[in-house]
Amino acid sequence: MAYFPSLPDDAGVRHIVTLNPAAGRALVEFHSAALRNASALTPRDKELIAAYVSGLNACQYCYGVHSETAKAFGIDEALLEQLLGDFDAAPVEPRLRPVLAYARKLTLDPAKMTQRDADAVFAAGWGEAELHDAVLTICLFNFMNRLLEGHGVKGSAEIFATRGQALHDDGYAPLLKIFEAKGAA
Repeated sequence: MAYFPSLPDDAGVRHIVTLNPAAGRALVEFHSAALRNASALTPRDKELIAAYVSGLNACQYCYGVHSETAKAFGIDEALLEQLLGDFDAAPVEPRLRPVLAYARKLTLDPAKMTQRDADAVFAAGWGEAELHDAVLTICLFNFMNRLLEGHGVKGSAEIFATRGQALHDDGYAPLLKIFEAKGAA
């Protein structure tokens, strides 16, 4: 049950963003721009980062939705569990490991980020644009985790499966229809 009486029992992001339509629209547009842009860091990679950051933050809703989205992109559910349980032993693609290490550190200990962290990502063959995309994804999900937790929204397995598949299939742009339906600016 959400903390806000105006939110329904099955509340999710689509309900929260309508509480402030201008901010909500901008947030949905930011999701599309950051997570579905043309980049060597693919939507699959970004959804893995989103689920991982959300798992590190123990955000039930975001972890639930984005782990389902990552699964729809072909990420093994066991990999997410392994990353959260024992990062060093998790069977991560070698090129993606420093990106996920960057995500972990930026999420859990941001004041301790150093050039060495960025250099590890560059040494794995990623460029500045891809690291920037990773940072946007990491920051966005730290924000989203707090947005959902702050509203008391937890979700359910049914919501996770439905939203996860929809995000895989259609991305984030269809969420803008929420504002058209409500006549929001």
